[in-house]
Amino acid sequence: MWSFLSSTISIWSILIITNLSGHTLLIGSFGATSVLLFAVPDAPLSQPRNLIGGHLLSAMIAVLLVYLFGTNFFTIGLSVGLSILVMYLTHTLHPPGGATALIGVIGGVGVDFIFFPVMVGVFVLLVNALVVNNLVHHRKYPVVWF
Repeated sequence: MWSFLSSTISIWSILIITNLSGHTLLIGSFGATSVLLFAVPDAPLSQPRNLIGGHLLSAMIAVLLVYLFGTNFFTIGLSVGLSILVMYLTHTLHPPGGATALIGVIGGVGVDFIFFPVMVGVFVLLVNALVVNNLVHHRKYPVVWF
């Protein structure tokens, strides 16, 4: 029940900030991130290093691929593969990051994608995870920061 409530409130938080700021901040990969942060907050892939690094690196890969090669068959597939490789090599594996890269390339994004929606949305999810996962005695988040 706690996972249900906290994930729902977190997505609503992103939507509220979207309405207030005028920037679209919600992308599909944040749904998968919510599963990790609010259903298995103690899992290694849910920790802040993975959350932030996985989304940030994947967004950067999407922007770079679109800038260099555009959106096409090649870059769409490469976005996921490269994001997995880079996350693996940097120890920031966060499965929704692959979706962030894919969303970025399919959308033909520019540099602003890294900040709006990715980093602002990740920050909102992180703050929510820090608050709600530490409100109850049976959860502690994060287990490790780095």
